[in-house]
Amino acid sequence: MKNTYISNEIYNVNPTLVNPNATDEAKRLMNFLTDQYGENIISGQTSNEGHLGKEFSAIQRETAGKIPAILSLDFIDESASRKSREQGPDVLEHARKFHELGGIITFMWHWNAPEPYLYNTKENPWWSGFYTEHTNIDLAAIMDGRDPQGYDLLVKEMDDIAMLLKELSDEKIPILWRPLHEASGGWFWWGDSGPEPFIELWRLMYDRYVNIHNLDNLIWVWNGQAKDWYPGDEYVDLIGEDIYAGKHEYGTQYDRFVQAINYTDQTKMIVLSENGTLPNPDLLIDEGVMWGYFTSWNGEFVVDEEGEYSEEYTSKEILLKVYHHESVLTLEDIPDLTNYPLP
Repeated sequence: MKNTYISNEIYNVNPTLVNPNATDEAKRLMNFLTDQYGENIISGQTSNEGHLGKEFSAIQRETAGKIPAILSLDFIDESASRKSREQGPDVLEHARKFHELGGIITFMWHWNAPEPYLYNTKENPWWSGFYTEHTNIDLAAIMDGRDPQGYDLLVKEMDDIAMLLKELSDEKIPILWRPLHEASGGWFWWGDSGPEPFIELWRLMYDRYVNIHNLDNLIWVWNGQAKDWYPGDEYVDLIGEDIYAGKHEYGTQYDRFVQAINYTDQTKMIVLSENGTLPNPDLLIDEGVMWGYFTSWNGEFVVDEEGEYSEEYTSKEILLKVYHHESVLTLEDIPDLTNYPLP
């Protein structure tokens, strides 16, 4: 690798997971990820319609059959205040089917605030309750004891999602788990009260999921995007950055990569957990900015209203370059992870 900006040492990541009871499946996946880190970039795509959804289908058509190696799914419709009103897609089934194909699964959660905190007006509709401006939830009051009802509600809803993750754990499916994302931006309610309540919430979730629900299939992906929001090395396996570059801007995002490296003195794997445009892999290699994987956002970033590939953000030329690049791994390049070596 031609690496003129960043030391190769940052790619020497210890694959040991923060959960000492992690399953062999999670350990094998983490070992695979760290083995690729610095050499190859793993392709990923967000789609709550699964691998047969419009984004995956459009990529396959335009690239002569290439399939992203990572499927990113969202528990958004499993939030209690949304689930009580409408039925969302069966994201667990989408995860199972992609796993059967040999793919890698990552989950996020646009956590709609509990019912008592929703405005539910025309200006602030119920379904947008994960946004700070559309809810009156006060995480600081919840975490410091001033709102015990809110605390109980958050714990119950955390536990509800844990039950879904438990189904996948029982089926030996490892998950890259990215909750409470983009916290430092403040646009989601879990980031509106500042770093301290957020860190408390992250650690609370980690404790319940690992020590109470025994969700040992999770690889913890922190995506707080600022150093003072970092919950501690013992709670984080991977660090993710969400970056939406301008249309047809295919640069490396070097500054954000270096920023993420400096969140901790430990060496953690850095990934592009959300992106709009695709980065040019030749530039990534030239500058030594080897994101562990990318996970393109859905909708207009990939397809138009008819479901055809849209060049609004990434041209077909760059799409083809990325998905046919020797250093970009697609689904066909992923080995049988159930038999991948343990670290």
